[in-house]
Amino acid sequence: MKSIYVGNLAYSATNEDIKELFSKYGNVVSVKLISDRDTGRAKGFGFVEMEDDQALKAIDALDNTEFMSRTIRVNEANPKTR
Repeated sequence: MKSIYVGNLAYSATNEDIKELFSKYGNVVSVKLISDRDTGRAKGFGFVEMEDDQALKAIDALDNTEFMSRTIRVNEANPKTR
């Protein structure tokens, strides 16, 4: 299982929008868009979980492409270090 970082998203993008975009490349296990704790407004990035080989295909296909009028950044998320 790989976690994919998706950045420079339109603030209006929903979990469903992102799931639909990534599901062209395989089974999307989860989508988590990050929002501001205080205001609840979207921060313009999030994470998608997919199976390894499907995740790599999605990263290759979607990095630096246009989605909802913005050029999105897509790469493998670095695991949190504690």
